[in-house]
Amino acid sequence: MPAEVDVAVVLDLLDAACSSGVSVPRALGAVGAAVGGARGRRLEQAGTGLLLGSSWVAAWGGGPGTGGGSGDGAGGGSGAGHGLGPVVEALRASWEDGAPPSAGLRAAADRVRRERQARSLEAAGRLGVRLVLPLGLCYLPAFVLVGLMPVLMSLATSALGR
Repeated sequence: MPAEVDVAVVLDLLDAACSSGVSVPRALGAVGAAVGGARGRRLEQAGTGLLLGSSWVAAWGGGPGTGGGSGDGAGGGSGAGHGLGPVVEALRASWEDGAPPSAGLRAAADRVRRERQARSLEAAGRLGVRLVLPLGLCYLPAFVLVGLMPVLMSLATSALGR
């Protein structure tokens, strides 16, 4: 099973489509067809729903939590369930209030990338802490045997040999 296209890339593709003058529903359909997978199908369904006159919430699967407030796509609606929460929130103002979509899409893509980088740095910090004990247990005895024991043996033989 192929991996899903990253949500930041989806946001960038939607930004490019909307910047070229395509409407939000058409952009959702085109990008959905291009990315494929579960996210692509969800984008296409939302775009079709909007073209057919559905409300924003209904087009994304309805219910509370559509659009996922956490930004990581873990919310309760269908759009958020596929990791598309940032897409739903970025385009909501454009669809409901008529705001230009590009600024919201770029900001959402930047936020997704910043959050991912912060999680990566945190994980790297945790890894460094976790590696201290095993490396210490391996290198300290080796340092003692290879570095200190010859010096101590040399000192002991010269002290006892006199």
